[in-house]
Amino acid sequence: MSRTTSTLTKLRKKERETRRDLIIDAAIRLFATTPFDRVGMRDIASEAGLSPASIYRYFSNRDDLFVEALCREIKSIEHELRGLKRSSIDQIGSAFVNHLLEHDTFFKMMTHFMITGRIGEESLKKFNETERKLLDVFDGIFENAGATESARLISHAFFAALNGVLITFHNYPGRPAEDTRKHMHRLVRIISTVFSNSNALNHAVDASGGQGAAEPRN
Repeated sequence: MSRTTSTLTKLRKKERETRRDLIIDAAIRLFATTPFDRVGMRDIASEAGLSPASIYRYFSNRDDLFVEALCREIKSIEHELRGLKRSSIDQIGSAFVNHLLEHDTFFKMMTHFMITGRIGEESLKKFNETERKLLDVFDGIFENAGATESARLISHAFFAALNGVLITFHNYPGRPAEDTRKHMHRLVRIISTVFSNSNALNHAVDASGGQGAAEPRN
């Protein structure tokens, strides 16, 4: 392969990646403001300034595109948290909340999906694989803290608690944004203190029935 051909190939690949990211960014903006089931590929194409046909060159359907958007952002969170793997539970929780506060559009998209979204089996499988890697980070933190009974179950509880803080106080009325942010981090510290008590966590897992059949697969 000549140098010119190699350069053109790299440029085309870069252009394709740029356009792909453009489509994902447009999808995130729409999914953040519109219920999942009401967003179509034509809507996303219009938001991205592209033809519907061009989007199908990158994504086979809406579910595929939605999961790609989710996975891209979740991988970003995972990468950030893995860089803090020797940090405390409080630092991990604060970093997670900060990331979603700073990526507000993605947080809104994720919230819409958790409340109303349904996706096909293949797309769901890919989403679960990506989320599993994020929860692996939490698992490692709790295992190091001595929560030996069921780190994944505890990770689910921690993940849900952090998201609960974000959903509850994200747009809290009558309070300046900075005050709300400080209050949210205060709640994260309280939650992290509770989750730092390995004896209490192991006891709570035992009381809940341990790793029962109702525990989600991821």
